[in-house]
Amino acid sequence: MRCHLMTKSLSIRSIKELIDSFQTIEELQATDLLKDERKGVQKLIQQFEKRLAREALIKEEHLQRLSIENKLRAQGFQYIAGIDEVGRGPLAGPVVTAAVILPEDCDALMGVNDSKQLNHEKRAHFVDLIKATALAYSITVTSVAEIDQFNIYEATRRSMLASVQKLTIQPDFLLLDAMKIDSPLPQASIIKGDQRSLTIAAASILAKEYRDQLMIDYGKIYPEFGFEKHMGYGTKTHLDALAEFGYTPIHRQSFSPVAQTLKIYNK
Repeated sequence: MRCHLMTKSLSIRSIKELIDSFQTIEELQATDLLKDERKGVQKLIQQFEKRLAREALIKEEHLQRLSIENKLRAQGFQYIAGIDEVGRGPLAGPVVTAAVILPEDCDALMGVNDSKQLNHEKRAHFVDLIKATALAYSITVTSVAEIDQFNIYEATRRSMLASVQKLTIQPDFLLLDAMKIDSPLPQASIIKGDQRSLTIAAASILAKEYRDQLMIDYGKIYPEFGFEKHMGYGTKTHLDALAEFGYTPIHRQSFSPVAQTLKIYNK
């Protein structure tokens, strides 16, 4: 606890630097800032209180996303793998899956959420943190040929299993986002798992960023299609390009809009 700090002689700029260093409300209360009637000071106090409230909410949500994992740890499971996929719906490009095992202490990942609810900048930031924090992780790319051979659902399940098998640590429990795979390991299929489980959310971020980069690269190979913008999903722009230029080697010929396209892409 700070000694009571007299601040009325400080400039607004100095007070801002002081408040920016506070981490708790007690640090603020150890000053006379609450009695400072200057509008600039009161605005800084309001901003600080909002910051604390926002940080408290992030921490609460973080703990909620660990509730499934913590219950499993209480049952004796130690290495809980979260598995998720990205790319089941697009007309082009591979499906990508990731598996992640997190340590019990993963406060560094506060703010990690379903990859669809984060922008690219936040996902890219979390990719590095997830890789640095995880006990183990793996990423599997399943080709368009496999998708067309097995169908997208079965290809995704096979890809998820491959991601589990590639982990450098053998998991003792699997958490999946509304899926089940052919593994002898105990597993749970969690509805909206990428929102409810931190481990699944971490896997979804790794898979999303990896696949997006693949599609950006494909956009350079097939510039007429704009893959870097729609990531292979069936947008109007994509369907128009498909009709005009034909299907490419990365299009899923088992998907109806592609199957109905008779023209083959010829650069």
